[in-house]
Amino acid sequence: MLITVITVCRNAAEVIESCVRSVAAQDYPQVEHLILDGASTDGTQDAVLSVSSDRVRWLSEPDEGMYFALNKGLGLASGEVIGLLHADDAFADAGVLSRVASVLTSLDWEACYGDLEYVSLRNPSEVVRFWRSSDYRPGGFESGWMPPHPTFYAKKGVYQRFGGFDTRLSIGADWDLLYRLFEVKRIRARYLPGVLVRMRLGGISNRSIRNILLNNLQCIRVFRKYGRRVPTGYLPAKLLHRLGQFR
Repeated sequence: MLITVITVCRNAAEVIESCVRSVAAQDYPQVEHLILDGASTDGTQDAVLSVSSDRVRWLSEPDEGMYFALNKGLGLASGEVIGLLHADDAFADAGVLSRVASVLTSLDWEACYGDLEYVSLRNPSEVVRFWRSSDYRPGGFESGWMPPHPTFYAKKGVYQRFGGFDTRLSIGADWDLLYRLFEVKRIRARYLPGVLVRMRLGGISNRSIRNILLNNLQCIRVFRKYGRRVPTGYLPAKLLHRLGQFR
């Protein structure tokens, strides 16, 4: 079973090498690392090529933004299973994709996800926030729960049946995708306890107070998009979930 790991980047020369190395180091043999570069000008390609890896499949061309590029990646992916890894993130250890494969070779499961560590932007060995996930329960999103998106792996057929990222959402398309797959379509997803990804602080949705507010507004918009009532107390519940993750 081939697993495709999609990395979308632009001008990521300072950080992408560790991302590529963590994919190259995976002990699972069948891995495609699809890197979609938005026409970087800072030496990103040189940083990628500095890692000797026959797993890398590279494409560099202008795009219309992260979610457009991710959708392009979903269409280009050769793997039967697809996940994503941001340019400034890395797998927690060499066995992550083997654990993913051990679940998704079964017909019982369509997707899986695990735990995530947020680490310092300048010191990746310093854990700042621990996102411990849990088994999905219907209605979980309404109470502030969601699986860490960078740990989420799904069979390609899931995207073929239910679609990819809604590019009308500038910052909340990952939340929309997971809400659709879990709460609306009720895919069969298994929780894998344990850290799968280490993610550097500074992601787009948490980069500023403005982005945090915009992300929450777009989450509310997603409830309405699927004809669902916006839950009373949704935002405080989501905040409590996040606060509990900080160390």
